[in-house]
Amino acid sequence: MPRVERSREIARRRTRRAKLAKLRKKYAEAQTDAERDEIFAKARRISPFVEFQAEAKEE
Repeated sequence: MPRVERSREIARRRTRRAKLAKLRKKYAEAQTDAERDEIFAKARRISPFVEFQAEAKEE
């Protein structure tokens, strides 16, 4: 039986959060600014309002 809209929405949100968690980890481990920019661009495609710079400055 196909999913209803609400369960699809929840599944999309869970997937997005998991992808962003992976990208945050990669961003923290990135050595060069070019790597960070590439990772941040991917994150922006997934979630346009994501912020990584503030987190990196705090650490």
